[in-house]
Amino acid sequence: MTSTPQTTTALITGATAGIGAEFARQLAEQGHNVVLVARDAARLQAGAAELEKRYSIRAEVIAADLTEDDGVAAVVARLADPARPVEILVNNAGTGLLHSFAENDIAEEKRHLRLHVGTAMELTHAALQGMLARRSGRIINVASVAAFLPRGTYSAAKAWLLSFSRWANLDYARQGVRVTAVCPGFTHTEFHDRMGMDKAVAPRWMWLQAERVVREGLADNERGKAVSIPTRRYKLLTVAARILPARLVAGPPRRTK
Repeated sequence: MTSTPQTTTALITGATAGIGAEFARQLAEQGHNVVLVARDAARLQAGAAELEKRYSIRAEVIAADLTEDDGVAAVVARLADPARPVEILVNNAGTGLLHSFAENDIAEEKRHLRLHVGTAMELTHAALQGMLARRSGRIINVASVAAFLPRGTYSAAKAWLLSFSRWANLDYARQGVRVTAVCPGFTHTEFHDRMGMDKAVAPRWMWLQAERVVREGLADNERGKAVSIPTRRYKLLTVAARILPARLVAGPPRRTK
């Protein structure tokens, strides 16, 4: 039996800003309690206090670096706690690398891969144990339209997450667990600023607001869709990516500010 929204808990990684913070806000607005995960403890506490005050829900925080074993283990332990079930998992934590694969330090590339692939896989595995036992649950993996494009190891990692989500939704939907890969395009968040990327490389029409990305992603997950691509323009882009030569759909090159 599915819990009512008042007793349901959602865990969101990368929850202090951008898409993750918006997932936390919209889920809290729906009446879900939230567990916020990110590295910055002060920002987590401030965000949790604001959500509790604004929406009258309970907000926990876990300060954790999800590229490190200890950080992942702390979140796995929370997901595995049978006394405090997590019914919704949002794997949103992510980072980008500005330079090409050959220019990047390999340690950076390994952390990048761990966060987008290894961590998402571990947290999903942990969450599924309770969800399958209850025959109810929701998992949202924040991928990217880059999953459909040839854009380095970021695209490769997001392509893994997209394929994984498609398979998981197909396999576990019959057991009551809906899994969705949300694939936004360029979105106004801190993501590109942290990379040091010049946002002018993409025209204004390509930029989305996090509110819409999350609203459409939650609705698609509710409907049981395996893939959510917000806006018609990006749906058309992913269709074009399947039929046009790779060099035409690779997108604008990254450059520093």
